[in-house]
Amino acid sequence: MSSQVSYEETEGRFLAHPDKGEVSSLLLQPEGADWLVVLGHGASTNMRHRNLQAIAENLADAGIATFRYNHPYMERGGGRDARTITLATVRAACVAAHNAAPTLNLLAGGHSFSGRMTSNAAAEAPLPNVQGIVFFSFPLHPAGKPGIERADHLDEVTVPMLFLSGTRDDLGHLDLLEPVVEKHPKATLHLIETADHGFKILKRTRKSDEDVYAELARVLVQWTTQIS
Repeated sequence: MSSQVSYEETEGRFLAHPDKGEVSSLLLQPEGADWLVVLGHGASTNMRHRNLQAIAENLADAGIATFRYNHPYMERGGGRDARTITLATVRAACVAAHNAAPTLNLLAGGHSFSGRMTSNAAAEAPLPNVQGIVFFSFPLHPAGKPGIERADHLDEVTVPMLFLSGTRDDLGHLDLLEPVVEKHPKATLHLIETADHGFKILKRTRKSDEDVYAELARVLVQWTTQIS
C-alpha cells in the first residue's frame, strides 16, 4: 500500500437488501479528505480486486476517501442478482457510506458494471447525498456489439457525471461514447491514453509517463473543484 499520506482502512457490513442480507464494505479515508467516493466493483470481480484496490489507494494518496462494497451475488457466490436487488444495493451503499463518514461530500460510481448500475439507480431517483457520479470505464456496450442503448437512462441523471475511459476500451468505442457524453451538459469525459477497459496500458506507445491510476485520481480531484 502506498505511504504518501496517512489513511485508515475500516472494514464493515451493511444491509444490501432484505432478501439478500448484508454485504462487506471497506472504507479508506485519508486525513483531511473532503470527498468520499462510493466505489463498486466490476461484474466478475469484488471490492478487493487489484484494479479497485489501485484506484482506492491512489485516490487516498490524492486526498479522496473511498467506500468499497460487494454486491450480494459476489458476497455469497452464484449468479448475478436481479436488477431490483442491484439497484437497491447501490442505494444502500450510498446510505452506508454517508453514515460511515457523514462530514464528507459524497460521490458514487465504480468500475464498469457498478458505475452503470449507479447511474441506473440515480436515473430512477436521486441517490441520497450524492453530488456526482464517477464512471471508471463506463460499459457503453458489450464487447463486439457496438451500441448506445445502455446510455439511454443517462438523460434522467440530474447530477454531474465524470467518465474516465481508455482509448482502447472494447466496451466503450470512442466514436459512440464521445457523442453520448457531449449531449449531456453536466457530463465530462477524460480519455486515458492507450488504456483498455481494465486500465491496462501500452507502455511503448503511451506518450505520458504518469501512472494510469495516478492520472485517474488527479483528474477526479480536479473535477471535484468544478462541481463543488
